[in-house]
Amino acid sequence: MNVMIDLCVIPMGVGVSVSEYVTACQRVLEDAGLEHQLHAYGTNIEGEWDEVMAAVKRCHEVMHEMGAPRVSSSMRLGTRTDREQSIEDKIQSVTSKLAAD
Repeated sequence: MNVMIDLCVIPMGVGVSVSEYVTACQRVLEDAGLEHQLHAYGTNIEGEWDEVMAAVKRCHEVMHEMGAPRVSSSMRLGTRTDREQSIEDKIQSVTSKLAAD
């Protein structure tokens, strides 16, 4: 089953700037071959359920390996079975409606 998630991973106890950790998580997603889009407060990810969840787990592992004593994640996720839909499809649906106005 495919899933789309909006993931926010926060390493705790590492100081104010976390861009180094976010970069490491982005590399995990790239290495996993998952479609993803970084945004200001997280990352949208799409792919096979088990592959996406394995990448989320790996993001936690990598951040711990980098020295973060705690890692907290929040995510919203969605699945659908009536048709295939990508992150780009969802964005295009809204942008085309905006353009029509």
